[in-house]
Amino acid sequence: MLRFLFSLFLLFLWQPIKAQKKNFSYIDIFDLQYVSDAQISPDGNWVVYRRMAFDIMKDKVSGNLWMIKTDGSKHQKLTSREVSESNPRWSPQGDRLAFVSSTNEGSEIYIHWIASGKIAKVTQLPFNPSALTWSPNGQQLAFSMNVEKEPPVLAKMPKKPKDAKWAEKPRITDRLYHEADGRGYIDPGFNHIFMIPADGGAPRQLTSGDFHHRGTLSWSKDGQRIYFSGNRNKDWEYDFRNSEIYSVGVYDGQIKALTDRDGPDGHPKVSPDGTKIAYISVEDKRQAYQVRKVHIMNKDGSDQKEISQDLDRTVSDLVWDSKGNGLYFSYDDKGNTKIGHINLNGKVAKLADNMGGTSIGRPYAGGSFSVSENGTIAFTQTRPEYPSELAVLKSKAKTPARITSLNKALLDFRNLGKVEEIWYASSFDQRDIQGWVVYPPNYDASKKYPFLVENHGGPILNYGDRFSAEMQLYAAAGYIVFYPNPRGSTGYGEEFANLLYRNYPGEDYNDVMDGVDYCIQKGIAHEDQLFVTGGSAGGIMSAWMIGKNNRFEAAVVAKPVMNWISKTLVADNYFRYANSRYPGQPWESFETYWKFSPISLVGNVETPTMVLVGMDDLRTPPSEAKQLYHALKLRKIPTVLVEIPNASHGIANKPSNLITKIAHTLAWFQKYRK
Repeated sequence: MLRFLFSLFLLFLWQPIKAQKKNFSYIDIFDLQYVSDAQISPDGNWVVYRRMAFDIMKDKVSGNLWMIKTDGSKHQKLTSREVSESNPRWSPQGDRLAFVSSTNEGSEIYIHWIASGKIAKVTQLPFNPSALTWSPNGQQLAFSMNVEKEPPVLAKMPKKPKDAKWAEKPRITDRLYHEADGRGYIDPGFNHIFMIPADGGAPRQLTSGDFHHRGTLSWSKDGQRIYFSGNRNKDWEYDFRNSEIYSVGVYDGQIKALTDRDGPDGHPKVSPDGTKIAYISVEDKRQAYQVRKVHIMNKDGSDQKEISQDLDRTVSDLVWDSKGNGLYFSYDDKGNTKIGHINLNGKVAKLADNMGGTSIGRPYAGGSFSVSENGTIAFTQTRPEYPSELAVLKSKAKTPARITSLNKALLDFRNLGKVEEIWYASSFDQRDIQGWVVYPPNYDASKKYPFLVENHGGPILNYGDRFSAEMQLYAAAGYIVFYPNPRGSTGYGEEFANLLYRNYPGEDYNDVMDGVDYCIQKGIAHEDQLFVTGGSAGGIMSAWMIGKNNRFEAAVVAKPVMNWISKTLVADNYFRYANSRYPGQPWESFETYWKFSPISLVGNVETPTMVLVGMDDLRTPPSEAKQLYHALKLRKIPTVLVEIPNASHGIANKPSNLITKIAHTLAWFQKYRK
């Protein structure tokens, strides 16, 4: 009897606990944490990763390094420092970790000794280091770093009188690429390769010349040369789509080119026996998109061959297996990022699904993995139910094991919207199109919900079955959210993504609207409660959709391109569009650039539209958003312009700006919600 009463008592207690579950909210964003840059030790026993967290007081994302055994035990912070730590790299012997960390003067290289737990700063650098790489014997470190160059001087100014308050000197630029979104003006200079003793000492510059030497670095087995990618051609500025694989002698500085083709050759990786180099490459056909393949060559550049010709997916993150029989790599496939292995004969095996982790706001691809000498894989894993966690796939295991649960204390007490994958046929050519539907928490199929279309950016990117704070907040506000991967999205092969070549926006519009109609037919969506939004390329698509039809109750067009003629020559990447997106430059193909500009359809728009943009956006400049706002204002269409101060194209880089974007989107839709 007492046991029965005690059971009833426990049941009574449990009911209120269950009732305490709440929907995901804005403030929950600041409590989220996620894993990035997972690095497994050579012996496969430990993983070091970067633990990302949001700082509500400083309104930023910061990362510290943590360690955990591959069985999930001994989870601990690497250091006691509360500053940014990144780029962890195990020494070949597994006895030390090199990493980059912030100081009052900038970022420096640190060493952590595993046995003692001691750390030491081993550099005093003028600029931030990147591409940190150990030599095979563990005695040296190579890295890439900027080297300043004096700006051009055109006129000699008279000497300023003492204590005079003159205007600042003009900023003079003569470079093709001189500014970058999120970074602003780029000071003159070039990236070069350096090396430094692993126990500290003076850094020594290995490369020279007015060329950039960026990307991953890979040492020869004997430690005499370092392989890298770059473009040291005479006309490199205008040959920006091209790069080659080079090697540089660590003692004589002699640079040798190993490849010579029209296209990007990058990410070199030396085989364990030192005889071969794997790299990622493609012969450039000047398309909107091309699949990048795995290539192999001898260490002297001879016998170059492609081995992933049967895989119609772009490969990333090459890692040799310990015996040199093949390589591990990652690739996007139908909205999901995989880890695979390819042998030297081109046979591909999929090893793991669900890699992700660099995006919290929207469900974009990303993430990282690393492999130990015994073939154990550590990677960042995400699902719609949680941001990236750390997962481990043992060398002979079939299924990965997730060994962290950073957000358990939060997400166990939140109702998230269920994410469902859907497929439907394009009305244009009957291609299969993939999308996802997010239902509001506690969804009731007998009720009628507003339907929100969220278009992804790129446009040559992909959404997938990954965690998304933005989608969950829309669902928590009572919307059914639909996010599709129309033609032009990656992960479906080269031909599918390249359908936007000289045709953007094109039938990708049909693909999105076909998804809307499919959901209406299924009773998920309703014709009188349709809303649409999207940012960047998603903003372009949203503006295009309301110019093509008046079916939506309201729209939020975020950071769009409205006029390809004006955007192309103003944006930070202005030199990249001609011939790969549209034929020729704007003055050579005016009609084509105008034809695909959403501003050409603005006379048709009747949809109440909010226009949103970051005021420091250099990728889709605020002048583009203002063209839409001003045109709608002149036409007396209900509209409002939301300009976010100190925000670049990556509005969500600051958590509060992500909240600002979502809150204003929902507020605008609420005005027109029935």
